[in-house]
Amino acid sequence: MISRRELLKGFGAAAVGLAVSRVDGMLSWASEVGGHGHHGAEKLVSPEEALKLLRAGNERFVTMKRKSDPGVGPKVREKLTKGQWPYASILCCADSRTPPELIFDEGLGRLFVVRVAGNIITPALLGSLEYISLHSTSRLIIVMGHDSCGAVGAAVKAAEHPGPAETPALGDIINRLMPAVMEAKKTGAQDKELVEAAAKENVRMTVKQIAEESQALGGMQKKGELKIVGAYYSLATGKVDIWT
Repeated sequence: MISRRELLKGFGAAAVGLAVSRVDGMLSWASEVGGHGHHGAEKLVSPEEALKLLRAGNERFVTMKRKSDPGVGPKVREKLTKGQWPYASILCCADSRTPPELIFDEGLGRLFVVRVAGNIITPALLGSLEYISLHSTSRLIIVMGHDSCGAVGAAVKAAEHPGPAETPALGDIINRLMPAVMEAKKTGAQDKELVEAAAKENVRMTVKQIAEESQALGGMQKKGELKIVGAYYSLATGKVDIWT
């Protein structure tokens, strides 16, 4: 079985290598283009404060006490033409039932969201997280999985009934999820319980993988400049359990 490390071996450096040189501790990849650098335009939010904001927003979502205007009007849009200053980055599933901006009751420009089926990590997605962490104000990365994940369910089915992938691209997603499925199977879980166990294991593995595969992000976390944590969303309750 192909491990995550084997799948991405050699690509970690490539993701960091989106920019070849570094200037003042930041990638020289044209921060000024589109006004993405923070340059004092907004206060830098610490990882701890970002977690508080996300938890408060999710509580408003769960209790149906959402802001009347989370920040999507003309004034906000005008400000955002000059740049973006998100306080957190979220790698989550592309599932239509899991939109982070709604789940955390946030407006435009507040969250940097990377979505892909099964909330897996690939070189391009890793590069996206590196970009916003190095060039803007996000100092928190959350990998958010969810229950009843179709991608994870498909990986479980593939593990139990091996065969050719429906398409090469779908097969790539399955392969990236397979290590989590195999680890979850060790618990003895079956059926729906196995899918949930694998989905949670996938979050844990992805959190670890981001820090290991990205020299830039792993280094920031070791210095206390960044936090990379996991989270799990319940479709029924709307509650996000953030693992810190």
